[in-house]
Amino acid sequence: MRYTVALTGGIGSGKTTIANAFAARGVDIVDADVIARQVVEPGQPALAAIRARFGENILHRDGTLNRAALRQCIFSSPTDKNWLNALLHPLIHAETRRQLALTQSAWCLWVVPLLVENNLQHLANRVLVVDIDRDTQLTRTIARDGISREQAEHILAAQATREQRLAVADDIIYNGGSIDDVTARVALLDQRYRQLAGATDQD
Repeated sequence: MRYTVALTGGIGSGKTTIANAFAARGVDIVDADVIARQVVEPGQPALAAIRARFGENILHRDGTLNRAALRQCIFSSPTDKNWLNALLHPLIHAETRRQLALTQSAWCLWVVPLLVENNLQHLANRVLVVDIDRDTQLTRTIARDGISREQAEHILAAQATREQRLAVADDIIYNGGSIDDVTARVALLDQRYRQLAGATDQD
C-alpha cells in the first residue's frame, strides 16, 4: 500500500485547511468523512438497510439521508448506535482501502477525524495531528456551525482529548498562527514524507 499519513485533529482545528494545503502540492487525499457520506448515498445498500430499520422518516423528501433525524435516533439508543456502527464501519473501511489503493502521488494523506477514538492509528505509516488551543477550537466551531458554546463544549467533550491525540502524533502542525506559517510547515512535512515514502519503496 502507498505510504500513508493519517491526518487528525479535534473539531475546529482546521483539518480541511491543512488537507487542502497538501492537495495544492499534489498530494492525493482520502477523506474518511467524505467516504462516510458516500456509503449512505441514495442507491447504496446501507441507506436501504437504515430505512428498513428506522422508517421513511429517516429520509429527506429527495431520498437522501436525514442525518439530524438519524443522530436523534441513535443518541437515545445504544443498541441502535451499535447496529449502525456495525453496518457502516466495514463499508467505510473497505471503501477507504479501495481509494487508498488508487492514489497516485508519492505518498497519500488519509484524513481521519476520529482516528484516536476508533484506534486506527496503526493503519497509517505516520500520524499528523493538527493542534489548536481549546478556546480557538470553540470559537471556530461556534462561528462555523452556528451553535451555542454549550453545544460546542459537548462536542469537544465527546472527542478524544488534545493530550490523547498528541500522544499518538509523529508530527504536529499548530494551526493557531498565520497562514504563511502553516504553508511553510506543510511544505517541510511534504518534503519529509516524500523522503520517507521513497526510502520505504527501496526497502
